[in-house]
Amino acid sequence: MKKIRTILMISFLVFLLPACNKNETTSAITSSNFSTSDKIMNKNLTLTIDNTKVDVTWLDNESTNELKKLATVGLDLGLLNHGDFEQYGPIGTTISSNDKRITTSPGDIVLYSSNQIVLFYGSNTWEYTRLGHINLSEDELVKLLDKPTVNILLSLE
Repeated sequence: MKKIRTILMISFLVFLLPACNKNETTSAITSSNFSTSDKIMNKNLTLTIDNTKVDVTWLDNESTNELKKLATVGLDLGLLNHGDFEQYGPIGTTISSNDKRITTSPGDIVLYSSNQIVLFYGSNTWEYTRLGHINLSEDELVKLLDKPTVNILLSLE
């Protein structure tokens, strides 16, 4: 009887140990993923327009956080002039948006249609998700953005 109990106890431990080990591995993976995401979110999103790095105040929202994740490898985009007041272009994917009817100001950076970034050097009223604001004067914005096309680079520092 004593041998049977010992065998049962050993069998029970053999089945129990792999289960404990599996949970520890899962926790380690989850912690690793969380810390990678934290590292990304703690970095600054930067904007470079035609090789000119500009100062931007980014909003803290879901759309900007997703844009930040896309910029981990550098998001290099070509934008087109529209209406002599904005540069716009596709970001290559769809991200979360919270569109509201707003009137933009020179320097505003918005998301349009969940998949396009728009930089304003004039103003417009439409449904957008705010992302940030370029901290330059209207004259400086016109010099940078009032041309047929511009290239922008979104990256992390």
